Amino acid sequence: MDGGGDDGEDDGDGEDEHAGSGSGDGDGARALPPGRPRGEPLTIDFEGQAVRAFAGESVAVALHASGVRTLGRSSKYHRPRGLFCLEGHCASCYLRIDGRPNLRACMTEAAPGLRCERQNAFPSADVDLLTAADWLFPGGMDHHTLMTGTRLGNRLFLKLVRQMGGSGTLPDAGAAPAATPPPEDVRADVCVVGGGPAGLTAAALLAAAPARPRVLVVDEQAVPGGSLLAEAGGAARAAALASEAAAAGARLVARATALSFYPEDAGADGQPGLLAVAAADRLLRVSARAYLYATGAYDQNLTFADNDRPGIISARACGRLAFLHGVRPGRRVIVVAGAPYALRVAAALVEAGVATEVVDLARERPVGARGVQAVRGLDLAPAGAADGEARGTRTVRGDVVAVGALPAPASELPRQHGAAVVLDPALGGFAVRVDERARCAPGAFACGDVVGYRGPDAAQDSGRAAARSILSVLFSKG
Repeated sequence: MDGGGDDGEDDGDGEDEHAGSGSGDGDGARALPPGRPRGEPLTIDFEGQAVRAFAGESVAVALHASGVRTLGRSSKYHRPRGLFCLEGHCASCYLRIDGRPNLRACMTEAAPGLRCERQNAFPSADVDLLTAADWLFPGGMDHHTLMTGTRLGNRLFLKLVRQMGGSGTLPDAGAAPAATPPPEDVRADVCVVGGGPAGLTAAALLAAAPARPRVLVVDEQAVPGGSLLAEAGGAARAAALASEAAAAGARLVARATALSFYPEDAGADGQPGLLAVAAADRLLRVSARAYLYATGAYDQNLTFADNDRPGIISARACGRLAFLHGVRPGRRVIVVAGAPYALRVAAALVEAGVATEVVDLARERPVGARGVQAVRGLDLAPAGAADGEARGTRTVRGDVVAVGALPAPASELPRQHGAAVVLDPALGGFAVRVDERARCAPGAFACGDVVGYRGPDAAQDSGRAAARSILSVLFSKG
């Protein structure tokens, strides 16, 4: 599959002037129609350069649209780092923002005058002298064994190593931070954790039931929709589901991260167990009669040499850039199709006029990325070739590699609640076990990708089934 490309743009063969810290051509990168209306235009400051952004989008999206690919350096070997998942799960886009270190650029909303800069590099993230560690220790570094022979030398060397392995500096001294509002106790009949296709579908069905249960939906993203937002037309589907759930009476709380479940605690209503949720402005202590975990799945990378180069992103992140934010992911996109959703992303990119090439993992596999500072292409080998025979078979040029590996179920919270998991590579990893009524633990249910990745449509079916089971358990007359 190949499309677009006949627009005079570089195909990834040469150096991309926008791969580093240049302000880039944001207007050209925003040539695709966004999945929802853009907010008001604004300007943020990136290391002294003005970068155009829009209200409601993240810093990471604004920087990608402006051509910035290198967002920092890895903590130990100072390898260049760029965004990967665009969902706050991969720790690859840490920036110092308004003086605060280690903030996720993909989870920080752009605001007028916001200041951001890269960290963990000397003298800069584009030209970092500390990357010598990656060359000096090709077999890996254990700083505990790097001794100089003298006590003073060891103290100085260990201090240097710790500084090299650091990430950011503490905020500048100034006014005391604003007081944190007290925690809010929230009671619900059903707490749905996750606002993707499974969670929203279940919430709408639950809230519309004749018993009118109190339904709370918490989702860590700014826009509900989950994996739908990575699909062409998915933003409209997600908005319709969210509107349906809200109209039925469900309370949706965005930018709210479910931190942990505490079975030993009790809510203000005496219901055993508390779910701690970090909302935008305060901590929520949620007490519910039933919990429905629709926590989705994490984007995964594939194993090949230099798979951490800026420009190597998940296929779902590529889809969110293109179909949610209307940002052209790259000049030429290589989609590595390890799951069916990656083929849908690739087809939609071609239809949108983005130069795209698909790598079918059934026939070929990536063995190494081209490029030093940012990705320039991908070396491929036949799927069945041994590692020693895999080099130099074929090279595909491109400035973005969209990795479409099978997502891994986000099973941590259900496991805290007592759920069992089973390791099944066909389901993406450690999938939550559920019975025929979608129960995974006493008082807890699970649906969607967390019980095994099968795609958005199957996730919605799973959400419907789980909602019916919960209604049967909570409001059965038997």
